[in-house]
Amino acid sequence: MRRLASALIVATAFAAVPVSLAAQAPSKSVKPLAPARTPWGDPDLQGNYTNVYEDGTPLERPDQFAGRKLEEVSGEELAAIKRATQQRTIANFEGPIHAPDHWWQDALFLEKGSQAWLVTDPPDGKIPPTTPEAQQRAAARAQARTGRGPADSYEDRSLYDRCLTRGLPGSMMPTIYGNSYRIVQGQGFVAILYEMIHETRVIPIDAKPRPHVGRNIHLDMGDGRGHWEGDTLVVETTNFHPRSVYRNANPENLKLIERFTRISPDKVKWSVTLEDPTTWTRPWTFSLPLTANESEPLLPYECHEGNYGLRNMLSAARAEEKK
Repeated sequence: MRRLASALIVATAFAAVPVSLAAQAPSKSVKPLAPARTPWGDPDLQGNYTNVYEDGTPLERPDQFAGRKLEEVSGEELAAIKRATQQRTIANFEGPIHAPDHWWQDALFLEKGSQAWLVTDPPDGKIPPTTPEAQQRAAARAQARTGRGPADSYEDRSLYDRCLTRGLPGSMMPTIYGNSYRIVQGQGFVAILYEMIHETRVIPIDAKPRPHVGRNIHLDMGDGRGHWEGDTLVVETTNFHPRSVYRNANPENLKLIERFTRISPDKVKWSVTLEDPTTWTRPWTFSLPLTANESEPLLPYECHEGNYGLRNMLSAARAEEKK
């Protein structure tokens, strides 16, 4: 109900904008509204955001859209896809044998999604093939787990299960709940706070990006360095930790290039390009909108290392072994 009320407030606030504009006589001399600026002159991206509307949107282009571009799936066709996702979720609430994918989510929000899939480059909407080196890394990782169960030890659970991190870019991608984010700006810095697993990135902003930290320093969220390209905040991140690197990429070579651009009063486009020639045969990009929602600020995320959920997973595995 909190999210529903929030969505109605935002929708009501922005519904008034087209009406006031429509009342004005059209004029070719009218210039687009310049983005708001901070007191020190940077484009103002600050606020509370959510990507809850994109939950359920596939990362890659579904096979049913083979041969079509992302922008070609829009209007009523896109609305029908989102309504179908919403209806499937609602139907699963009627008494599912197994919990549906979005059982923690308010299904009414899924209809508002603005994309049919997230990968924007390559044009086919598919993640490029992995390199032979990446395939060997994946095989070695699987071999190292041979003979181990999913809960022999706490180390067999994901970092997400252990309430440590979702890594980058995972921390800002849609998930089943906790989809709120906050962007805060100061002179020379931008901070991004993530509701899920209560992580924070503090990104220095310079006209000429400062060097990254030493190569022997590895971080779950990487080491970000930012600069402005016009009204777009560009953040380059390297120095990833092997335990949390995205999609089994090479932590020594992976570079993420994020772009944050305000595209409307209530939306910031977040675009991510992944570069790692030792993992994928070419760079690739995905993007999605972050929607402003000031009536839904971040809430405390009461999950921490050693939480009861993890303890219960391990004790349940021991009970199953005894049985």
